[in-house]
Amino acid sequence: MKNISEEINILAEKYRDYTAENLSKLIKIKSLSKEEKEVQLELFRQMEEAGFDEVKIDGLGNVIGRIGNGKKILAIDGHMDTVDMGNLDNWDFDPLSGEIKDGFVHGRGTVDQEGGPASFVTSGRILKELGFDKDLTIYFVGSVMEEDCDGLCWKYIIEEDGIRPDFVISTEPTNLNIYRGHRGRMEIEVSFYGISAHGSAPERGKNAIYMASKAALEIEKLNEGLANDEFLGKGSVTISEFVSGSPSLCAVSDFAKIHLDRRLTWGETKEIAVKEIIDIVKDVNAKVEVLYYKEKAYTGLEYGMEKYYPTWKMPEDHPIVQTGVRSFNNLFGEKPIIDKWTFSTNGVTINGIYGIPTIGFGPGNEVLAHAPNEKVSVDDLVKASAFYAAFAYEMAKE
Repeated sequence: MKNISEEINILAEKYRDYTAENLSKLIKIKSLSKEEKEVQLELFRQMEEAGFDEVKIDGLGNVIGRIGNGKKILAIDGHMDTVDMGNLDNWDFDPLSGEIKDGFVHGRGTVDQEGGPASFVTSGRILKELGFDKDLTIYFVGSVMEEDCDGLCWKYIIEEDGIRPDFVISTEPTNLNIYRGHRGRMEIEVSFYGISAHGSAPERGKNAIYMASKAALEIEKLNEGLANDEFLGKGSVTISEFVSGSPSLCAVSDFAKIHLDRRLTWGETKEIAVKEIIDIVKDVNAKVEVLYYKEKAYTGLEYGMEKYYPTWKMPEDHPIVQTGVRSFNNLFGEKPIIDKWTFSTNGVTINGIYGIPTIGFGPGNEVLAHAPNEKVSVDDLVKASAFYAAFAYEMAKE
């Protein structure tokens, strides 16, 4: 008699083409942040076709499918928005082709990160086919606006939808490893206010570009000495934009602005990061502020949050990590690699703000995220669809 892991593997393989074709359909629909409507309708259709107990779209536009009605709640999350294509000359194929060829699905969003949702749709189908009846509610979330504002979607789900899971799996790409955290990040803007004067007599004014430039050199030095964590790595700061203004090109600049991308390692906080910059610009007329995101979703709803995305990590011996390890071992007969993401995910809100135990497991290699020639292995999709179903059974035992 087959055990549950064997049955799950058989069904995941049986639905290999189904999973790949579902992903292909999603990839063919361009779905930038705030423009996800059509891809969300397709995901909704796929969940209904797979036999989910309930499928709905919330006020922000997240697609939420449910299987089961138990006391314990597991959520499996994948964001449906993608970045744009970039320079098309760098692509060897049409980024919206969704072509299935040579064992891969090709196109923008295959790795980052519609491959995860395509896999969890199949997981739902597997669970329904196996008659999953454990004391567990599973929410499968196709979330929105992550590329614009990590975790905003989950702020809405928790605070407005009233869904607060006990555990969450992020399906962001992990190369089929189990990830247990990543550095946080924040966006800081520094504005410098000078005094204009005629360009022929610059000594009469105060040049905001010089102020900003001197601060920029100090920020470069700051980056070298930031804190380090053995698991998550070093904090970092870089200037990603420099804007200036003056009354004319024959005048001293009276305004300059720099935008900082600050990555936060364990122990670094918003307050620490802001103070570091304030200390650098304290002797000039400058303002330091953490930016706020507020935009309209494709549903027309305006929603926002501060652009501070906290660092998070799970202990390796935490039950959610170990449940993932057992699920992986039962399915594939080996121990998984346990690691972290380089980039940021919805985990900044799910765990970083709300403290909900979270792990990552997703198809695809993160080095292809936001890159040309993005593609995901169909083998990865098959294994991911098996993992999410097996995790649900393993979690239900706890």
